[in-house]
Amino acid sequence: MPDPTAPPLVAASVLSSFDPLCGPIGLLQLLPDASLLACGAEGWGDEIASGFFITVTLSLATLPVGLTLGFFLALAKISAAPSLRLAANIYTTIFRGLPELLTIFLIFYGLQIGLQQLAVALGIDATFEINAFFAGLIALALVFSAFASEVLASAFKAIPAGQYEGAAALGLRSRTVMRLIILPQLIRIALPGLGNLWMNLLKDTALISVIGLSDTLRQTGIAARITKEPFFFFGIACLLYLALAMLSSLVTSHLENRYKRAEQR
Repeated sequence: MPDPTAPPLVAASVLSSFDPLCGPIGLLQLLPDASLLACGAEGWGDEIASGFFITVTLSLATLPVGLTLGFFLALAKISAAPSLRLAANIYTTIFRGLPELLTIFLIFYGLQIGLQQLAVALGIDATFEINAFFAGLIALALVFSAFASEVLASAFKAIPAGQYEGAAALGLRSRTVMRLIILPQLIRIALPGLGNLWMNLLKDTALISVIGLSDTLRQTGIAARITKEPFFFFGIACLLYLALAMLSSLVTSHLENRYKRAEQR
C-alpha cells in the first residue's frame, strides 16, 4: 500500500534516478552491506534517502507558493487602499505570531474538520483525509509568506520613487514597469533576507514529521529507536541538514554576486 504522506509517484521515480544517497552513483552505495547506512534490506540507507528527498521536495514546493503569496501581501502592504493594508497586516501578524507547529496542527486537523463539516452540511456521506505533504506545504507557505511579505515590502520602499516617475514619464505600462524595472531591483535588495527565510524554511520542514510525514527527521528517528543508536542517526540528520544549508549558502552567495555585478555594469 503506498504511503499516503508521500509526494506523487512521479517524485518517487525521480528519486530512484537522481538519489544522491542510494541512487546508482549514491554516496551510501560505497558502504559495506553490513553498515547501518547500507542501501537495501540490511541497512537504513533507503529510508533515510527517501526522507531526505521528501525534505528537499517539500522545501522546493513551498518556496514558490510562499514567495507568490508574500509578493502580493507586500503589494497590499504598500497599497494606497487602507483596507488592503489592514488585511495584509492582520495576516502577517497572525502567521508571524503563531508558532509554526501550531500552524501545522491547525491546517492539518482544521482542513479535515472543515471539509467534514461541509460534507455534512451538503448531505454527503464521506470521510476526508488530508495528505500530510499537502498540509505541510500549505502551513509552511503561510508562515513563509508572512515573513517574506515584510522583506519584500521593505525592498519595495527602498526603490527610489524616481524609478516609478521616470517610467510614468516614458509612458510605460504598469506591468512593463514591474517586470523590467522594479522586479530586478526588488530581487537584488530582498535576496539576503529571502535567503535567510529559505534557511528557516529548510529547518521548519522537520516539524512536519509530527503529522506523519516521512521526512529526514522522522526516518532517522525511527532508525534510532529500532537500532538503539540515537546519537548516530540524529548525527546523520544533522549532517544532511548542514549539507543543505551549505549548498543553499553557496547558491545565495552566487546570486548576490551576480546581481551586484549586473548593477555595476
